[in-house]
Amino acid sequence: MKKDFLKKPLKAVLFDMDGVLFDSMPYHANAWHEVMKMHGMHLPKEEAYMHEGRTGRETINLICKRQKGREATAVEMESIYESKCELFNANPPAPEMPGANDLLNALKQAGIEIVLVTGSGQHSLFDRLEVHYPGIFAKDKMVTAYDVVKGKPNPEPYLKGLEKAGVSADEAIVVENAPLGVEAAHAANIFTVAVNTGPLDPQVLKDSGANIVFPSVNQLVEAWTK
Repeated sequence: MKKDFLKKPLKAVLFDMDGVLFDSMPYHANAWHEVMKMHGMHLPKEEAYMHEGRTGRETINLICKRQKGREATAVEMESIYESKCELFNANPPAPEMPGANDLLNALKQAGIEIVLVTGSGQHSLFDRLEVHYPGIFAKDKMVTAYDVVKGKPNPEPYLKGLEKAGVSADEAIVVENAPLGVEAAHAANIFTVAVNTGPLDPQVLKDSGANIVFPSVNQLVEAWTK
């Protein structure tokens, strides 16, 4: 851990959503794989985990440049992302990530501000936040794909999260599961806790800048309780 971790009292925890609050990444990975195939491109499911946290437009443009040698058009980006969302929403509702409810309630009871910072723009998951985590997430404490110009790994999403929480970087921590999200939080100078809820080697998260890596949200809850 950083030696200067939390010189000031902890005031806010900034949470990613997919892979942290909901076990939804397998659905996203499959949807990205299928929609790229539909449009003559290839994105392995495993690679989708490495792109988690980018905005949909950025992901589409990146793959298009790599495989077609050009920028994706605005029409392509809209069409592909719409199809990706349809494929994602055809799945059963993604389950809560085990341990997430316990962690969120412990933070709320401690009076710590809770902020959502996600690259997602899919309203189906936003609506479910209140169902699964009632009274935890306020609408004015959410940063989504619609709030940023540059998505993760750019620090903009987490810098906006700090603004919405009304705290400085040394008064907050981030909980992430994705390498790009970890990079974004690290670039924003926020102490970053990674929960390795996907198929990645934990070293990938460490190399991305995570200060500490837990193998699950439940393990983080145990550490928080202690």
